[in-house]
Amino acid sequence: MGKQESGEVLSIEGRDVRVTHPDKPYFSRAVRLSKLDLVRYYLAVSPGALGGIRDRPIVLKRFVHGAEGEPFYQKRAPDSRPAWLRTVTLSFPSGRTAEEVVVDDAAGLAWIVNLGCIELHPHAVRTADLDHPDELRIDLDPGPGVSWEDLRRVATEAKALLDELGLRGWPKTSGSRGMHVNVRIHPRWSFSEVRRAALAFSREIERRAPTLATSKWWKEERRGVFLDYNQNAKDRTTCSAYSVRPLPDARVSAPLHWEEIPNCDPADFTVATMPARLASLGDPHATMDDTPGSLDALLELAARDEAAGLGDAPWPPHFRKMEGEAPRVAPSRAKSKAKVPRTKMPLIVIANSPDKEAALAGLERWKAKHLDAAAHLAVDDVLVDSMRGQSSTWTRIRVNLRHVPDELRPAQEKPDPDDDPTREWRERWGRGKRKPSDDAT
Repeated sequence: MGKQESGEVLSIEGRDVRVTHPDKPYFSRAVRLSKLDLVRYYLAVSPGALGGIRDRPIVLKRFVHGAEGEPFYQKRAPDSRPAWLRTVTLSFPSGRTAEEVVVDDAAGLAWIVNLGCIELHPHAVRTADLDHPDELRIDLDPGPGVSWEDLRRVATEAKALLDELGLRGWPKTSGSRGMHVNVRIHPRWSFSEVRRAALAFSREIERRAPTLATSKWWKEERRGVFLDYNQNAKDRTTCSAYSVRPLPDARVSAPLHWEEIPNCDPADFTVATMPARLASLGDPHATMDDTPGSLDALLELAARDEAAGLGDAPWPPHFRKMEGEAPRVAPSRAKSKAKVPRTKMPLIVIANSPDKEAALAGLERWKAKHLDAAAHLAVDDVLVDSMRGQSSTWTRIRVNLRHVPDELRPAQEKPDPDDDPTREWRERWGRGKRKPSDDAT
């Protein structure tokens, strides 16, 4: 290890990796961690962390201003990179391609963390076959007000169903409020087939635990824990095991044994505790690659659902319209042509901002202004959406007024704040679609 004017050089398994601005604060609230502290954490847990990302293309989610700053996504590998770092070219639903980084060793891991990658976001494929995932990803995403106990109950239902299907699930905390279950599968099925299997799984869990779980894509229709089947669509990534999350306590996505779930607390797994846990207990996911399974039983379940009249569910917004997919519009905005009109949810937009804290502050101002209406809101009537722009995320907050009496319902006002970073792009796109005659007076 040596210091130079431009940073600190670490010698890692025979390769030198320069950490630029090593003392730069990356966490400064509940805990204080520098960039170098974060690199050292990942090196300490590299035997486990590499298990989730090795030989996989990885999207660089860069927090160049630390955990408290806004991140941006970088799919393409930087032009300036070590000669020993592998890349692979991926194609996306849009038709575009990108040369993405592949991390195979501890040196590569340290190199991407130096770029500001607090989280690790690998794709569900290996480099030898980019069209056939080797992982089914079950994402348990709790809605507002859902308790950790309820989430654990849904995870237990997921394990029971996987056991019936002859599949082995490997659970981990998400590092936030949720839980992930990864299932190693043979790379025989396309992304569309894996997503179809995930949708069938989500719907079956919803049938078994209707008061706890949901497969509904639109937030205004959800109750309890959402099983996000779309995490299996092509070009989607989730944080892998041992990833640090940008929370004040530097919480980590922790791999677990199933028997740990009834008593685990996600707050126990942090940058400070995970190296010792790995050293003493080993990696709970160390043998995941030894047990790949088949999706045949899940795809049979999907076929039964379809025969019973359950069509495809909505895809992520940037995908083209898929065959058999219902109209991709939230129920509250749908214009139904059916004889019996659909009930639309009375939603209003409260705040738009790249700064989540600023958006939440706007929500509190709205509540203070409309005390009578706010008193009628249920926990899940407040929808906090993480919106993905062209290269970064931003926060939209909406309120569902379904429980507010008509005479107390506020009208839609100008959101406060109202800083939607995609608005300019959408307006330009809209102008481009207009015909010349549209501008005639």
